Amino acid sequence: GSTVTIPFTNGLSEETNIHWHGLLVPAAMDGHPSQMVTAGQSFNYTFKIDQAANMAWYHPHPHEKTGKQVFTGLAGMFIVESPEEKALNLPSDAYELPLVIQDKRLDTTGAIMYSPTLEEVMIGYMGETITVNGVSSPFQPVTTRMYRLRVLNGSNGRMYNLALSNGNSFMVIGSDGGLLPVPETVTSLLLAPGERADLLVDFSKIALNSEVYLQSNSFSGVSSQGSQTFKILKFMVNKTETDTFKMPTSLNSITPLSTASATKTRTFDIGVMMNMGSGGHGGTMAMKGMHTINGKIFNMDRIDESVALNSTEIWEFDNTNGDEPHPMHLHGTFFQVSSRTGGRGNILSHEKGLKDTVLVMPGEKVRIITKFEKVGKFVFHCHNLEHEDDGMMLNFEVK
Repeated sequence: GSTVTIPFTNGLSEETNIHWHGLLVPAAMDGHPSQMVTAGQSFNYTFKIDQAANMAWYHPHPHEKTGKQVFTGLAGMFIVESPEEKALNLPSDAYELPLVIQDKRLDTTGAIMYSPTLEEVMIGYMGETITVNGVSSPFQPVTTRMYRLRVLNGSNGRMYNLALSNGNSFMVIGSDGGLLPVPETVTSLLLAPGERADLLVDFSKIALNSEVYLQSNSFSGVSSQGSQTFKILKFMVNKTETDTFKMPTSLNSITPLSTASATKTRTFDIGVMMNMGSGGHGGTMAMKGMHTINGKIFNMDRIDESVALNSTEIWEFDNTNGDEPHPMHLHGTFFQVSSRTGGRGNILSHEKGLKDTVLVMPGEKVRIITKFEKVGKFVFHCHNLEHEDDGMMLNFEVK
């Protein structure tokens, strides 16, 4: 309900801006790649928070430079609160931990390096150093009670199959657009770039003075990553506390959008690569424009899809013929995941609420349904930032 004003000054030597990821802001404030703040200039972002409580984030969106700017540091978390959510008495204050997970590649001096090869444009740029809130090898003291972990995958291309090192289950209570209708109990959760997960972890089941890690387990379905299990964050249980937290039976009321109410279905083929040259990885293929949506690469001035204001539509992302994962992100709206066929074949725990990014693995088709309630020009794209910078992004206009 509040109006937020954020003065922004560009101290870089190149143009940049801010995209508010998971905030329903007017098109003029959205950070479209055409809305640049040039070097040394300023801009006032101002908008009313008109949505449910959620965990949003923000990052720059300059075309062909988003990957570099995010990887080298420009990203942050933005938490929206509400009286309705506070009334649930979820863990808060010291028991609520915002966690931005990113991988970094460092040179011998510890400086962040961003220089993707052609192969890394193909699969996404990944680093060997995993950070949480900018810290490598992080640790967090905890007490024997329930904690709320608000997790963002802020990496360019790396996915994390989140799990606890002791194999204990945890609860998913929210995702991109806010709280789920009811808690979902899992032992692992695959989180793609751009996605958020709101988790409850019970440390009362762990012995005092012991350690447990939030880690990424190995996963299948893609050849470019997932073969390793690695640690992300160490929790140290150092104090006994009596926990008064009671899990609510219901978290949020989300009205399902009916597929019968959809006036249009749009299909997007995201599994086709465009060969811009005469060679493969070792040949003369240009770096620009290998990743496409419906065979097209991004054009700043072209409107690719025209959408009627207040219309409900089904969008299908088809990665049947692809061999890379694509987390697909829509600006200007939240959506509901209505189906997944092929690959994993079902709707996952954190996909049972409102989303702005959905992972489409190789061999999968994912259908989403959404109502478009913001006027203006927006983009939708793959949130593997190397794919996005490579042209895997289209414009849509709501009018």
